[in-house]
Amino acid sequence: MLIRNTDPFREFDRLTQQLMGSTNRPAVMPLDAWREGETFVLEFDLPGVNIDSIDLDVERNVLTVRAERPARNGDWEMLASERSKGAFSRQLVLGDNLDLDRIEASYDAGVLRLTIPVAEKARPRKIQISSVSQGEERTAIEA
Repeated sequence: MLIRNTDPFREFDRLTQQLMGSTNRPAVMPLDAWREGETFVLEFDLPGVNIDSIDLDVERNVLTVRAERPARNGDWEMLASERSKGAFSRQLVLGDNLDLDRIEASYDAGVLRLTIPVAEKARPRKIQISSVSQGEERTAIEA
């Protein structure tokens, strides 16, 4: 259902960025994904992000989530900075077995939750078998 792009150098890049003091890297958007019956669920952690700055797009089977966490302005001294600021995005390749026309999204307490129904064609179903010689029908085990 979800094809995860892995980057073996991501953690190395993050450590290098921290040591060099660069903040120009894209922000991390952690997610959890699971299936509940006939629904696929995605939850993205977006603390400190205003709902108006979140943008969701689906093109073919690619889901793109964009958001922006504004930098704090004012006269203050930063003591620690671990949460990325600015605009960031994440793309996920979703399988053909999901109904991408019926995605629902909600945002509560810094968590963006997407629910995507499993496509009708991907659901298990019974198949009727008929016998030509005997004119009988019988039910097969779930396909």
